[in-house]
Amino acid sequence: MLKWRTALMLFAALALPVSAHAYEAWRGPTGLLKHTEEKSFDGYTVLAPLGSTKTFLIDNDANIINVWESEYRNGSSAIMLPNGHLLRGSTLPREEIAVPFGGFAGLLEEFDWEGNKVWELKVNSRKGVFHHGMQRLPNGNTMVIAWEYKTREEAIAKGRNPETLGKMSINDPNWPVEKPVEGFWPDAIFEFDPSGKIVWEWHVWDHVGTGPDQWDINYLAPYHVEGPYGAGPDWTHFNALEYNPETDQILLSSNKFSEIYLIDRKTGKMTWRFGNPAAYGQGRAPGGRGDDGDQILFGQHNPSFLPNGNISVFDNGSFRPQGARSRVVEIDPRTNRIVWQFHTRQVRTPNSFYTPFQGSAQKLANGNYLVCSTLHGHLFEVTPEKEVVWDFVNPVSAKGPICFIEDDTNSIWVHRAYRYAKDFPGFKGRDMSPKGRLNPGCPDFRPLLESRPKF
Repeated sequence: MLKWRTALMLFAALALPVSAHAYEAWRGPTGLLKHTEEKSFDGYTVLAPLGSTKTFLIDNDANIINVWESEYRNGSSAIMLPNGHLLRGSTLPREEIAVPFGGFAGLLEEFDWEGNKVWELKVNSRKGVFHHGMQRLPNGNTMVIAWEYKTREEAIAKGRNPETLGKMSINDPNWPVEKPVEGFWPDAIFEFDPSGKIVWEWHVWDHVGTGPDQWDINYLAPYHVEGPYGAGPDWTHFNALEYNPETDQILLSSNKFSEIYLIDRKTGKMTWRFGNPAAYGQGRAPGGRGDDGDQILFGQHNPSFLPNGNISVFDNGSFRPQGARSRVVEIDPRTNRIVWQFHTRQVRTPNSFYTPFQGSAQKLANGNYLVCSTLHGHLFEVTPEKEVVWDFVNPVSAKGPICFIEDDTNSIWVHRAYRYAKDFPGFKGRDMSPKGRLNPGCPDFRPLLESRPKF
Protein backbone atom coordinates (compact mmCIF):
# COMPACT_ATOMS: atom_id res chain seq x y z
CA MET A 1 0.00 0.00 0.00
CA LEU A 2 2.91 2.34 0.72
CA LYS A 3 4.02 2.13 -2.91
CA TRP A 4 0.56 3.09 -4.16
CA ARG A 5 0.19 5.88 -1.61
CA THR A 6 3.54 7.33 -2.70
CA ALA A 7 2.58 7.12 -6.36
CA LEU A 8 -0.77 8.69 -5.68
CA MET A 9 0.71 11.59 -3.71
CA LEU A 10 3.02 12.26 -6.65
CA PHE A 11 0.02 12.22 -8.98
CA ALA A 12 -1.86 14.59 -6.69
CA ALA A 13 1.02 17.04 -6.80
CA LEU A 14 0.86 17.10 -10.59
CA ALA A 15 -2.88 17.37 -11.17
CA LEU A 16 -5.81 19.50 -10.14
CA PRO A 17 -8.39 17.94 -7.82
CA VAL A 18 -10.45 15.26 -9.51
CA SER A 19 -13.49 16.58 -7.63
CA ALA A 20 -13.24 19.81 -9.62
CA HIS A 21 -12.15 18.64 -13.04
CA ALA A 22 -11.80 15.57 -15.15
CA TYR A 23 -8.10 15.04 -15.64
CA GLU A 24 -5.93 14.03 -18.53
CA ALA A 25 -4.69 10.62 -17.45
CA TRP A 26 -1.12 10.70 -18.69
CA ARG A 27 -0.12 9.53 -15.22
CA GLY A 28 -2.31 8.33 -12.40
CA PRO A 29 -4.46 5.57 -10.94
CA THR A 30 -6.98 3.50 -12.86
CA GLY A 31 -10.44 2.25 -11.99
CA LEU A 32 -13.22 4.24 -10.38
CA LEU A 33 -11.95 7.59 -9.08
CA LYS A 34 -15.19 9.35 -8.22
CA HIS A 35 -18.90 8.60 -7.96
CA THR A 36 -21.35 11.21 -6.69
CA GLU A 37 -24.40 8.96 -6.52
CA GLU A 38 -27.06 11.65 -6.08
CA LYS A 39 -25.94 13.48 -9.24
CA SER A 40 -24.76 10.65 -11.48
CA PHE A 41 -27.09 8.86 -13.94
CA ASP A 42 -27.75 5.40 -12.53
CA GLY A 43 -27.20 2.74 -15.15
CA TYR A 44 -24.81 0.31 -16.78
CA THR A 45 -21.94 1.20 -19.11
CA VAL A 46 -20.65 -0.85 -22.05
CA LEU A 47 -16.85 -0.84 -21.97
CA ALA A 48 -15.00 -2.22 -25.00
CA PRO A 49 -11.25 -1.68 -24.51
CA LEU A 50 -9.39 -1.61 -27.82
CA GLY A 51 -6.93 -4.46 -28.09
CA SER A 52 -9.02 -6.67 -25.79
CA THR A 53 -11.16 -9.56 -26.96
CA LYS A 54 -13.55 -8.89 -24.08
CA THR A 55 -16.41 -6.42 -23.82
CA PHE A 56 -17.75 -5.57 -20.37
CA LEU A 57 -20.98 -4.26 -18.92
CA ILE A 58 -20.19 -2.43 -15.68
CA ASP A 59 -22.26 -0.65 -13.05
CA ASN A 60 -21.52 2.82 -11.69
CA ASP A 61 -19.19 1.34 -9.08
CA ALA A 62 -17.15 -0.30 -11.87
CA ASN A 63 -18.28 -3.79 -10.93
CA ILE A 64 -18.60 -6.31 -13.75
CA ILE A 65 -22.21 -7.19 -14.58
CA ASN A 66 -21.58 -9.20 -17.74
CA VAL A 67 -18.73 -10.13 -20.08
CA TRP A 68 -18.74 -11.10 -23.74
CA GLU A 69 -15.65 -12.59 -25.38
CA SER A 70 -14.74 -12.85 -29.06
CA GLU A 71 -11.78 -14.37 -30.85
CA TYR A 72 -11.21 -10.88 -32.32
CA ARG A 73 -10.12 -7.64 -30.74
CA ASN A 74 -12.58 -4.81 -30.19
CA GLY A 75 -12.45 -2.68 -33.32
CA SER A 76 -14.94 0.13 -32.85
CA SER A 77 -18.02 0.65 -30.72
CA ALA A 78 -20.09 -1.96 -28.92
CA ILE A 79 -23.76 -1.35 -28.21
CA MET A 80 -26.60 -3.07 -26.37
CA LEU A 81 -29.68 -4.15 -28.32
CA PRO A 82 -33.20 -4.09 -26.87
CA ASN A 83 -33.27 -7.90 -26.70
CA GLY A 84 -30.21 -7.97 -24.42
CA HIS A 85 -27.75 -8.88 -27.16
CA LEU A 86 -24.45 -7.11 -27.75
CA LEU A 87 -23.58 -5.77 -31.23
CA ARG A 88 -19.86 -5.31 -31.61
CA GLY A 89 -17.45 -3.97 -34.24
CA SER A 90 -14.50 -6.36 -34.38
CA THR A 91 -11.04 -6.02 -35.90
CA LEU A 92 -9.97 -8.62 -38.41
CA PRO A 93 -6.24 -9.46 -38.53
CA ARG A 94 -4.20 -7.16 -40.76
CA GLU A 95 -3.27 -10.05 -43.00
CA GLU A 96 -6.99 -10.48 -43.77
CA ILE A 97 -8.19 -6.90 -44.05
CA ALA A 98 -8.63 -5.46 -47.56
CA VAL A 99 -7.15 -2.10 -46.58
CA PRO A 100 -5.60 -1.20 -43.19
CA PHE A 101 -6.44 2.48 -42.77
CA GLY A 102 -6.77 3.79 -39.23
CA GLY A 103 -9.95 2.53 -37.61
CA PHE A 104 -10.42 -0.53 -39.82
CA ALA A 105 -12.61 -3.33 -38.46
CA GLY A 106 -14.14 -5.49 -41.20
CA LEU A 107 -16.43 -7.57 -39.00
CA LEU A 108 -19.65 -7.13 -37.03
CA GLU A 109 -20.56 -9.69 -34.37
CA GLU A 110 -23.73 -10.14 -32.32
CA PHE A 111 -23.69 -12.09 -29.05
CA ASP A 112 -26.60 -13.08 -26.83
CA TRP A 113 -26.56 -12.33 -23.10
CA GLU A 114 -24.89 -15.66 -22.35
CA GLY A 115 -22.04 -14.88 -24.73
CA ASN A 116 -23.01 -17.08 -27.66
CA LYS A 117 -22.37 -15.62 -31.11
CA VAL A 118 -25.72 -15.51 -32.90
CA TRP A 119 -24.84 -13.45 -35.99
CA GLU A 120 -21.88 -12.05 -37.84
CA LEU A 121 -21.30 -10.00 -40.97
CA LYS A 122 -17.99 -9.57 -42.76
CA VAL A 123 -17.66 -6.39 -44.80
CA ASN A 124 -14.13 -6.77 -46.08
CA SER A 125 -13.52 -6.49 -49.81
CA ARG A 126 -12.82 -3.88 -52.44
CA LYS A 127 -16.57 -3.31 -52.60
CA GLY A 128 -16.54 -2.25 -48.98
CA VAL A 129 -14.46 -2.42 -45.77
CA PHE A 130 -16.45 -1.76 -42.61
CA HIS A 131 -14.94 0.81 -40.27
CA HIS A 132 -16.00 3.03 -37.36
CA GLY A 133 -19.77 3.47 -37.63
CA MET A 134 -22.66 1.00 -37.32
CA GLN A 135 -26.28 0.99 -36.19
CA ARG A 136 -28.99 -1.63 -35.84
CA LEU A 137 -32.13 -0.17 -37.43
CA PRO A 138 -35.73 -0.53 -36.19
CA ASN A 139 -36.49 -2.93 -39.08
CA GLY A 140 -33.73 -5.31 -37.94
CA ASN A 141 -31.28 -4.33 -40.66
CA THR A 142 -27.79 -3.04 -39.92
CA MET A 143 -26.27 0.14 -41.37
CA VAL A 144 -22.49 0.58 -41.60
CA ILE A 145 -19.80 2.90 -42.94
CA ALA A 146 -17.37 1.31 -45.40
CA TRP A 147 -14.47 2.29 -47.62
CA GLU A 148 -14.94 1.32 -51.27
CA TYR A 149 -12.19 0.99 -53.85
CA LYS A 150 -11.75 3.25 -56.86
CA THR A 151 -8.76 3.24 -59.16
CA ARG A 152 -6.34 6.13 -59.40
CA GLU A 153 -7.59 6.69 -62.94
CA GLU A 154 -11.21 6.88 -61.74
CA ALA A 155 -10.25 9.49 -59.15
CA ILE A 156 -8.46 11.60 -61.76
CA ALA A 157 -11.40 11.28 -64.15
CA LYS A 158 -13.65 12.48 -61.32
CA GLY A 159 -11.55 15.64 -61.08
CA ARG A 160 -8.85 14.84 -58.52
CA ASN A 161 -5.55 16.63 -59.09
CA PRO A 162 -3.09 13.75 -59.69
CA GLU A 163 -0.28 15.73 -58.05
CA THR A 164 -2.13 15.59 -54.71
CA LEU A 165 -3.52 12.09 -54.99
CA GLY A 166 -0.60 10.57 -53.17
CA LYS A 167 -0.10 7.13 -51.72
CA MET A 168 -0.26 5.76 -48.23
CA SER A 169 2.70 3.84 -46.88
CA ILE A 170 1.86 1.03 -44.46
CA ASN A 171 4.84 0.38 -42.22
CA ASP A 172 3.66 -2.95 -40.86
CA PRO A 173 5.39 -6.32 -41.36
CA ASN A 174 2.00 -8.07 -41.27
CA TRP A 175 0.70 -6.10 -44.24
CA PRO A 176 1.12 -8.50 -47.19
CA VAL A 177 1.52 -5.84 -49.88
CA GLU A 178 5.12 -4.72 -50.25
CA LYS A 179 4.24 -1.44 -51.92
CA PRO A 180 2.16 1.47 -50.59
CA VAL A 181 -1.62 1.28 -50.73
CA GLU A 182 -2.74 2.76 -54.01
CA GLY A 183 -6.03 3.71 -55.57
CA PHE A 184 -8.70 5.83 -53.92
CA TRP A 185 -11.03 4.71 -51.11
CA PRO A 186 -14.02 7.06 -50.65
CA ASP A 187 -16.68 6.27 -48.07
CA ALA A 188 -20.05 4.64 -48.61
CA ILE A 189 -22.98 3.59 -46.42
CA PHE A 190 -24.53 0.15 -46.74
CA GLU A 191 -27.70 -1.24 -45.18
CA PHE A 192 -27.65 -5.02 -44.80
CA ASP A 193 -30.59 -7.26 -44.00
CA PRO A 194 -30.04 -10.11 -41.50
CA SER A 195 -29.00 -12.46 -44.32
CA GLY A 196 -26.16 -10.11 -45.31
CA LYS A 197 -27.80 -8.77 -48.44
CA ILE A 198 -27.36 -5.07 -49.29
CA VAL A 199 -30.83 -3.53 -49.44
CA TRP A 200 -29.86 0.18 -49.56
CA GLU A 201 -26.64 2.02 -50.27
CA TRP A 202 -25.27 5.53 -50.52
CA HIS A 203 -21.93 6.66 -51.94
CA VAL A 204 -20.07 9.92 -51.37
CA TRP A 205 -18.67 9.22 -54.86
CA ASP A 206 -22.10 10.19 -56.26
CA HIS A 207 -21.96 13.59 -54.57
CA VAL A 208 -18.57 14.94 -55.65
CA GLY A 209 -18.41 18.61 -56.64
CA THR A 210 -17.77 22.09 -55.34
CA GLY A 211 -21.33 23.04 -54.38
CA PRO A 212 -22.58 23.57 -50.83
CA ASP A 213 -24.20 20.10 -50.83
CA GLN A 214 -21.21 18.26 -52.30
CA TRP A 215 -17.75 17.02 -51.31
CA ASP A 216 -14.83 18.68 -53.08
CA ILE A 217 -12.54 15.90 -54.27
CA ASN A 218 -9.59 18.33 -54.15
CA TYR A 219 -10.19 19.64 -50.64
CA LEU A 220 -7.17 19.01 -48.43
CA ALA A 221 -7.19 20.04 -44.81
CA PRO A 222 -4.04 22.16 -44.31
CA TYR A 223 -2.92 20.21 -41.27
CA HIS A 224 -3.35 16.81 -42.97
CA VAL A 225 -1.49 17.47 -46.23
CA GLU A 226 1.94 16.41 -44.96
CA GLY A 227 0.70 13.57 -42.78
CA PRO A 228 0.27 9.90 -43.72
CA TYR A 229 -3.42 10.43 -44.47
CA GLY A 230 -3.29 13.89 -46.02
CA ALA A 231 -3.28 13.57 -49.77
CA GLY A 232 -3.62 9.82 -49.81
CA PRO A 233 -6.42 7.41 -50.63
CA ASP A 234 -8.38 7.70 -47.35
CA TRP A 235 -10.14 10.85 -48.55
CA THR A 236 -13.21 11.66 -46.42
CA HIS A 237 -12.57 9.23 -43.53
CA PHE A 238 -16.10 9.17 -42.12
CA ASN A 239 -15.88 8.11 -38.50
CA ALA A 240 -19.49 7.93 -37.29
CA LEU A 241 -23.05 7.52 -38.46
CA GLU A 242 -26.43 7.70 -36.76
CA TYR A 243 -29.86 7.18 -38.30
CA ASN A 244 -32.95 9.05 -37.13
CA PRO A 245 -36.10 7.07 -38.09
CA GLU A 246 -38.37 9.99 -37.18
CA THR A 247 -36.82 12.33 -39.75
CA ASP A 248 -35.36 9.68 -42.09
CA GLN A 249 -31.98 11.41 -41.85
CA ILE A 250 -28.47 10.07 -41.48
CA LEU A 251 -25.93 11.99 -39.40
CA LEU A 252 -22.33 11.62 -40.59
CA SER A 253 -18.93 12.84 -39.44
CA SER A 254 -15.85 13.33 -41.63
CA ASN A 255 -12.53 13.49 -39.84
CA LYS A 256 -10.66 14.78 -42.90
CA PHE A 257 -13.12 17.58 -43.63
CA SER A 258 -13.73 18.39 -39.92
CA GLU A 259 -17.45 18.52 -40.66
CA ILE A 260 -20.68 16.82 -39.69
CA TYR A 261 -23.55 16.33 -42.14
CA LEU A 262 -27.23 15.49 -42.42
CA ILE A 263 -28.15 13.23 -45.34
CA ASP A 264 -31.74 12.79 -46.51
CA ARG A 265 -32.13 9.04 -46.84
CA LYS A 266 -34.81 9.25 -49.55
CA THR A 267 -32.94 11.60 -51.89
CA GLY A 268 -29.35 10.96 -50.78
CA LYS A 269 -28.76 14.71 -50.70
CA MET A 270 -26.73 16.53 -48.09
CA THR A 271 -29.16 18.93 -46.40
CA TRP A 272 -26.90 20.42 -43.71
CA ARG A 273 -23.22 20.67 -42.91
CA PHE A 274 -21.35 22.22 -39.99
CA GLY A 275 -17.81 22.64 -38.76
CA ASN A 276 -15.58 23.89 -41.57
CA PRO A 277 -17.01 26.28 -44.19
CA ALA A 278 -13.63 26.48 -45.93
CA ALA A 279 -14.21 22.90 -47.11
CA TYR A 280 -16.73 24.21 -49.63
CA GLY A 281 -15.41 27.70 -50.25
CA GLN A 282 -17.72 29.54 -47.83
CA GLY A 283 -15.24 30.54 -45.13
CA ARG A 284 -11.66 31.32 -44.28
CA ALA A 285 -9.30 28.42 -43.67
CA PRO A 286 -6.99 28.42 -40.65
CA GLY A 287 -4.18 30.89 -41.23
CA GLY A 288 -1.40 29.36 -39.23
CA ARG A 289 -0.38 29.18 -35.61
CA GLY A 290 -3.06 30.69 -33.37
CA ASP A 291 -5.46 31.41 -36.24
CA ASP A 292 -8.43 29.01 -36.48
CA GLY A 293 -9.95 30.94 -39.36
CA ASP A 294 -13.68 30.18 -39.63
CA GLN A 295 -13.21 26.52 -38.77
CA ILE A 296 -15.13 25.36 -35.70
CA LEU A 297 -14.58 21.60 -35.43
CA PHE A 298 -11.22 19.87 -35.66
CA GLY A 299 -11.12 16.11 -36.27
CA GLN A 300 -14.41 15.51 -34.43
CA HIS A 301 -16.15 12.19 -33.66
CA ASN A 302 -19.47 10.73 -32.54
CA PRO A 303 -22.18 13.26 -33.50
CA SER A 304 -25.59 12.30 -32.11
CA PHE A 305 -29.19 13.38 -32.49
CA LEU A 306 -30.72 14.83 -29.32
CA PRO A 307 -34.43 14.78 -28.39
CA ASN A 308 -34.64 18.60 -28.49
CA GLY A 309 -33.50 18.71 -32.13
CA ASN A 310 -29.92 19.65 -31.29
CA ILE A 311 -26.83 17.66 -32.20
CA SER A 312 -24.00 16.78 -29.85
CA VAL A 313 -20.45 16.00 -30.92
CA PHE A 314 -17.07 15.18 -29.41
CA ASP A 315 -14.73 17.80 -30.90
CA ASN A 316 -11.24 16.33 -30.64
CA GLY A 317 -9.51 19.63 -31.34
CA SER A 318 -6.61 17.90 -33.07
CA PHE A 319 -4.39 20.23 -35.12
CA ARG A 320 -6.31 23.26 -33.83
CA PRO A 321 -4.04 26.29 -34.48
CA GLN A 322 -5.14 27.95 -31.24
CA GLY A 323 -4.02 24.88 -29.31
CA ALA A 324 -5.08 21.25 -29.23
CA ARG A 325 -7.92 20.68 -26.78
CA SER A 326 -10.93 18.40 -26.79
CA ARG A 327 -14.42 19.51 -25.88
CA VAL A 328 -18.03 18.40 -25.93
CA VAL A 329 -20.32 20.69 -27.88
CA GLU A 330 -24.06 20.85 -28.43
CA ILE A 331 -25.18 22.51 -31.66
CA ASP A 332 -28.55 23.90 -32.70
CA PRO A 333 -28.69 23.04 -36.42
CA ARG A 334 -31.51 25.57 -36.94
CA THR A 335 -29.22 28.47 -36.01
CA ASN A 336 -25.76 26.85 -36.50
CA ARG A 337 -24.82 28.00 -33.02
CA ILE A 338 -23.10 26.14 -30.22
CA VAL A 339 -25.54 26.32 -27.32
CA TRP A 340 -23.45 24.40 -24.75
CA GLN A 341 -19.89 23.19 -24.49
CA PHE A 342 -17.57 21.63 -21.96
CA HIS A 343 -13.80 21.80 -21.84
CA THR A 344 -11.39 22.39 -19.01
CA ARG A 345 -8.21 24.38 -18.75
CA GLN A 346 -5.45 23.51 -16.32
CA VAL A 347 -2.33 25.34 -15.27
CA ARG A 348 0.08 22.91 -16.92
CA THR A 349 -2.00 21.80 -19.90
CA PRO A 350 -4.61 23.68 -21.95
CA ASN A 351 -7.13 20.89 -21.43
CA SER A 352 -7.81 17.88 -19.26
CA PHE A 353 -9.26 15.18 -21.50
CA TYR A 354 -7.60 15.71 -24.86
CA THR A 355 -7.53 12.83 -27.31
CA PRO A 356 -6.33 13.54 -30.86
CA PHE A 357 -8.43 10.70 -32.27
CA GLN A 358 -11.65 8.79 -31.57
CA GLY A 359 -13.69 9.64 -28.45
CA SER A 360 -17.40 10.05 -27.71
CA ALA A 361 -19.97 12.06 -25.79
CA GLN A 362 -23.39 10.60 -24.94
CA LYS A 363 -26.10 12.82 -23.51
CA LEU A 364 -27.89 10.90 -20.77
CA ALA A 365 -31.55 11.09 -19.80
CA ASN A 366 -30.83 13.33 -16.79
CA GLY A 367 -29.01 15.90 -18.96
CA ASN A 368 -25.51 14.80 -18.00
CA TYR A 369 -22.90 13.75 -20.59
CA LEU A 370 -20.91 10.54 -20.48
CA VAL A 371 -17.59 11.42 -22.11
CA CYS A 372 -14.97 8.99 -23.42
CA SER A 373 -11.45 10.28 -24.05
CA THR A 374 -9.92 7.45 -26.04
CA LEU A 375 -6.18 7.92 -25.77
CA HIS A 376 -6.02 7.31 -22.03
CA GLY A 377 -9.12 5.19 -21.53
CA HIS A 378 -10.71 8.01 -19.56
CA LEU A 379 -14.48 8.03 -19.03
CA PHE A 380 -16.29 10.64 -16.98
CA GLU A 381 -19.76 12.07 -16.47
CA VAL A 382 -20.34 15.81 -16.36
CA THR A 383 -23.49 17.73 -15.45
CA PRO A 384 -25.00 20.65 -17.41
CA GLU A 385 -23.43 22.86 -14.73
CA LYS A 386 -20.06 21.33 -15.71
CA GLU A 387 -19.44 19.37 -12.52
CA VAL A 388 -17.75 15.99 -12.92
CA VAL A 389 -19.80 13.50 -10.91
CA TRP A 390 -18.35 10.18 -12.10
CA ASP A 391 -14.74 9.58 -13.06
CA PHE A 392 -13.15 6.38 -14.30
CA VAL A 393 -9.95 5.27 -16.07
CA ASN A 394 -10.04 1.92 -17.86
CA PRO A 395 -7.68 -0.58 -16.17
CA VAL A 396 -8.11 -3.30 -18.82
CA SER A 397 -5.24 -3.91 -21.22
CA ALA A 398 -4.34 -6.78 -23.50
CA LYS A 399 -1.79 -7.86 -20.88
CA GLY A 400 -4.14 -7.72 -17.89
CA PRO A 401 -5.24 -5.10 -15.34
CA ILE A 402 -3.15 -1.95 -14.99
CA CYS A 403 -3.38 -0.35 -11.54
CA PHE A 404 -1.44 2.84 -12.13
CA ILE A 405 -0.31 4.55 -15.32
CA GLU A 406 3.33 5.50 -14.88
CA ASP A 407 4.21 6.22 -18.52
CA ASP A 408 2.46 6.95 -21.79
CA THR A 409 0.61 3.90 -23.00
CA ASN A 410 -1.90 3.01 -25.67
CA SER A 411 -2.87 -0.27 -24.08
CA ILE A 412 -6.02 1.04 -22.37
CA TRP A 413 -7.67 2.87 -25.28
CA VAL A 414 -11.47 2.91 -25.40
CA HIS A 415 -13.03 3.92 -28.73
CA ARG A 416 -16.45 4.88 -27.34
CA ALA A 417 -18.61 4.16 -24.31
CA TYR A 418 -22.38 4.06 -23.84
CA ARG A 419 -24.47 3.97 -20.69
CA TYR A 420 -27.93 2.40 -20.49
CA ALA A 421 -30.62 3.08 -17.89
CA LYS A 422 -31.44 0.35 -15.41
CA ASP A 423 -34.89 -0.04 -16.99
CA PHE A 424 -33.44 -0.68 -20.46
CA PRO A 425 -35.53 -3.50 -22.00
CA GLY A 426 -32.49 -5.70 -22.63
CA PHE A 427 -31.83 -5.98 -18.89
CA LYS A 428 -35.29 -7.26 -17.95
CA GLY A 429 -35.09 -10.68 -16.34
CA ARG A 430 -31.28 -10.74 -16.44
CA ASP A 431 -28.92 -11.38 -13.55
CA MET A 432 -27.63 -7.87 -12.89
CA SER A 433 -25.67 -8.69 -9.74
CA PRO A 434 -21.96 -7.73 -9.58
CA LYS A 435 -19.59 -10.45 -10.79
CA GLY A 436 -16.33 -8.98 -9.52
CA ARG A 437 -14.02 -6.06 -10.18
CA LEU A 438 -12.39 -5.01 -13.44
CA ASN A 439 -9.06 -4.60 -11.71
CA PRO A 440 -8.74 -7.31 -9.04
CA GLY A 441 -5.64 -6.85 -6.95
CA CYS A 442 -5.53 -3.10 -7.47
CA PRO A 443 -6.15 -0.70 -4.57
CA ASP A 444 -9.34 1.32 -4.28
CA PHE A 445 -7.87 4.76 -4.92
CA ARG A 446 -10.92 6.79 -3.95
CA PRO A 447 -10.16 7.08 -0.22
CA LEU A 448 -6.60 8.17 -1.03
CA LEU A 449 -7.83 10.71 -3.56
CA GLU A 450 -10.27 12.14 -1.06
CA SER A 451 -7.54 12.52 1.57
CA ARG A 452 -4.82 13.96 -0.65
CA PRO A 453 -3.55 17.49 -0.07
CA LYS A 454 -5.70 20.35 -1.38
CA PHE A 455 -4.08 23.04 -3.52
